[in-house]
Amino acid sequence: MKPILLMGPTASGKTAVATELAQHFPFEIVSVDSAMVFRHMDIGTAKPDRGTLSVAPHHLIDIIDPTERYSAGRFQSDAAKIMSEIIERGKIPLLVGGTMLYFKALAEGLNALPKADMVIRAQLDGKAKRLGWPELHRELAMIDPSTASRLEPTDSQRIQRALEIWLISGKPMSELLMHEKEVPRYDYIRIALIPSERSVLHQRIAMRFESMLQAGLIDETEALRKKFELDLSMPSMRTVGYRQAWQYLDGEFGRGELIEKGVAATRQLAKRQLTWLRSMENVKHFDCIDPHMGRNVKIFLREAFDR
Repeated sequence: MKPILLMGPTASGKTAVATELAQHFPFEIVSVDSAMVFRHMDIGTAKPDRGTLSVAPHHLIDIIDPTERYSAGRFQSDAAKIMSEIIERGKIPLLVGGTMLYFKALAEGLNALPKADMVIRAQLDGKAKRLGWPELHRELAMIDPSTASRLEPTDSQRIQRALEIWLISGKPMSELLMHEKEVPRYDYIRIALIPSERSVLHQRIAMRFESMLQAGLIDETEALRKKFELDLSMPSMRTVGYRQAWQYLDGEFGRGELIEKGVAATRQLAKRQLTWLRSMENVKHFDCIDPHMGRNVKIFLREAFDR
């Protein structure tokens, strides 16, 4: 049977659906989430709780410290190894999450992009502190207008990566992305949870962010700052929610603005995720605000496995 890709924007109910599916099919769940890989970051990543994990264990969560970095290339390698092991056990990999670049790496392979250079990244971080990321975005637009047009001027992680690639290779990232990709190993069944009404998803996002704050997101962020030598340039602290909580702890704004900025950033994340999903081919869409969504996904999979 084919591995399953269960994709969707934040707050679309992916974990609940995956947990339910694991009770009805011989699935093992593999997390496809660039934030859940970090240990000690539980509340802000909406990581499955102990009860859920006892019923439906997840691979590829809690595998690195917040001071470390995790790439799409490493995910592709780790996921391939785990999928092989799952299949050897006679089970089916169910890959669940919202990090679309990781799904793209699985489904389409990776381009031959240069590896990260920590010295160059540090230089770019220093330049951004002096000039701001919008200025580096303008610089990127002169070097690689195609890539810059896809990025927000405040998207520090992707702006940094695009400039890093230019400085290492002397070629724009958009040109390198046109090179031949690795051939995917598997033919996947692709499922996407898409809201029929964006406003309902926005309501869910606002409610979930408020729930995270009530559950202790600020305290969790403060504990991370005390336990590890972190700064806002690190991928872990660029994660939506933690960045805003960090700025709140630094006194940049009050709780009301924290909520406003956290919800707005999460909505922007969901918008990017939906854009990715709509550009992917051969994907079966389900309405994530339909109360019968879980049942509909199960029926679809049963029919797919019977074919």
